[in-house]
Amino acid sequence: MDAERKVLIADDHPVVRRGLRQVIETDCSFRVVAEADDGEMALEQLEALRPHIAVLDIDMPKLDGLAVAREIGRRKQPVDVVFLTIHADEDLLYAALDLGSKGYILKESAVSEIVQALRAVSAGRAYVSASLTTHLVNRRNRIEALANQYPGLNNLTRAERSVLRGIAEGKSSKQIGSELFIHFRTVENHRSNICQKLGLHGPHSLFKFALQHKSEL
Repeated sequence: MDAERKVLIADDHPVVRRGLRQVIETDCSFRVVAEADDGEMALEQLEALRPHIAVLDIDMPKLDGLAVAREIGRRKQPVDVVFLTIHADEDLLYAALDLGSKGYILKESAVSEIVQALRAVSAGRAYVSASLTTHLVNRRNRIEALANQYPGLNNLTRAERSVLRGIAEGKSSKQIGSELFIHFRTVENHRSNICQKLGLHGPHSLFKFALQHKSEL
């Protein structure tokens, strides 16, 4: 990289922003030109200062990181997005990539990986935390093993999977129904169908299964 790359850091924790700034500016190729503690401020700074790279926390007040990235895309702003998050979540990763982000870094490894990520993104490459890659591979292996043990798992509908996740979180049928905008009796029907498809017997077995395999659901 011949020219200095301008960086925006958006995170609602001052300690995180300060730590990232210190690490990033150990590399003379990068200069932090702005910090923001919420999504709306991030968009204002992006418009005013036109950084090359935006490091966005996914969980921010007012507008979360995904919403900020979505707005960046709508405005067609020429900025590379690197997400910073505590979530080792496959769905969130894919959502971030679908929004055009170039990087996805776990906060637990941000200090050791942020400069490497910025270099990769500046060179036109994508970057995903190594620990997240390992986590996703291991999770995928566990999901496949669980599906082999319970073949009916692949036959669950989207609604049944949502109900199963709710059960794993200890929610009642009424709570699940409220979140999914369906009647609690419909939730009860889904619970019955799940038991039938997975060969489980009764609500206790269903709850035990959901709790035991929560991370694979």
